[in-house]
Amino acid sequence: MERCYRPVMHRCHPVPRVVLLSDARNDGRLESAISRLPPGSALVFRHYHLPPAARRARFARLRRLCARRGVIVITAGEARGLRADGRYAAPNDLGRAPGLRLATAHSLAEIGAAVRARASAILLSPVYPTRSHPGAAVLGSLRFLSLARRSPLPVIALGGMTRRRAARLPVWGWAAIDGLA
Repeated sequence: MERCYRPVMHRCHPVPRVVLLSDARNDGRLESAISRLPPGSALVFRHYHLPPAARRARFARLRRLCARRGVIVITAGEARGLRADGRYAAPNDLGRAPGLRLATAHSLAEIGAAVRARASAILLSPVYPTRSHPGAAVLGSLRFLSLARRSPLPVIALGGMTRRRAARLPVWGWAAIDGLA
């Protein structure tokens, strides 16, 4: 399936094949995780748990490390004052954000919304059970692949992902919180 997509570029950054999402759980391991990411990967900086000044300071430190490693930085949530390479949000919240535009999707309707919002790629989730949303319904690999095949945009698998699971899903890339940290 990944052969369906030609290398997707948006401005000067291709759509990443590996995406690390940050949060309070993995904050203490981010520097180590970023140092292991291949160049061209992305960090989605969420850090919703921090107050604004601390969030800006943490962003600046991680952005410098990412720049040295060739990892792009995408923001989620409030991004004022954060110089990022793109935006991560639900399709209706992408707005006119410059740079890479990574949309979240959980259904065919949300994939359609991401296309209409001119997203660069879709993070389709949750593929498998995840600690982020314990007990939540999951797509499973068959439903995930059925949805991914219908997407005209590159699909990045999210939710309970590990390197091994990603290798079995023929899509553009994969993303994780715990699986990479």
